[in-house]
Amino acid sequence: MYKFRPILKTIVWGGEKIAPFKGIQTEQEHIGESWELSGVKGNESVIDGGQYDGKTITELAETLKGALLGEKVYAATGTQFPLLIKFIDAKSDLSIQVHPDDALAAVRHNGSKGKTEMWYVVGADEGAHLLSGLKKEITPEEYVSRVGDATITDVLTDYTVAPGDVFFLPAGRIHAIGAGSFIAEIQQTSDITYRIYDYGRLGLDGKPRELHTELAKDAIDYSVCDDYRTHYEAKPNAENTIVECRYFTTSLYEMTETVKKDLSSLDSFVVVICTAGTGTVTTDEGTMPVRQGETILIPASAKEVTFTPEGNLTVLTSCIA
Repeated sequence: MYKFRPILKTIVWGGEKIAPFKGIQTEQEHIGESWELSGVKGNESVIDGGQYDGKTITELAETLKGALLGEKVYAATGTQFPLLIKFIDAKSDLSIQVHPDDALAAVRHNGSKGKTEMWYVVGADEGAHLLSGLKKEITPEEYVSRVGDATITDVLTDYTVAPGDVFFLPAGRIHAIGAGSFIAEIQQTSDITYRIYDYGRLGLDGKPRELHTELAKDAIDYSVCDDYRTHYEAKPNAENTIVECRYFTTSLYEMTETVKKDLSSLDSFVVVICTAGTGTVTTDEGTMPVRQGETILIPASAKEVTFTPEGNLTVLTSCIA
């Protein structure tokens, strides 16, 4: 098993929750994101401790190949780790944005992958909210007009959120994390974002941030859903699958008792994201302590995992099933 050094991102809308949540000290201000596990070129996670201390996730994949990633995953994605895991702290509203799908990203961005993602709400201030999806049908032309006259938010679905809320965001869905939301984000390994609207805000350099109105126009899925929230019923001390898609399967465990999971038939790594509490994670390859704010990577070679809480322990797991 492996832990990684967080990659902290200073962003104009960032808050002050990430550092204490993760139990780290930093003099940085406006920390908006902690990239927990990343194979994005130029932002590759570095292993913290153990035999491979100081090596990047890509270097680890080059060494262990399918034993780390899973044979099918390795055959499909090579040595680039296929998921990007983040904690996001929104002190103010993030820009409204959309991500291209695989086909569009490949054409426009030199064979890059698109970005399908999901959000799990870890914490929420009073009145915390987010935007997900269109609440009425609009045309591409109306979209451009609404961006121009700053009325695009009028046609987006606005949700008040609470801890435990889940939103699945397939590529093409317009979305934005709102002020007061503290989010765990699981997504494809891609850093392609089309910024649609940014409330006239200036960046850390004092200049307006670039908008991608025309690029987003062709990337948006203009269909309308009745409800964009993911509904689930969480059973305690059990695996609760909350999102399943071709890119990842994510489960939630809320535990006060030891829970075991058989991995012998799973040809994939498993990412463990601890959102609350403390405990240990044990596989047939060893035991590792875990606490709130930490992320652990279990290699595909592991045949079983046991979660042992010290009081209470809440984790998300994500793999490619």
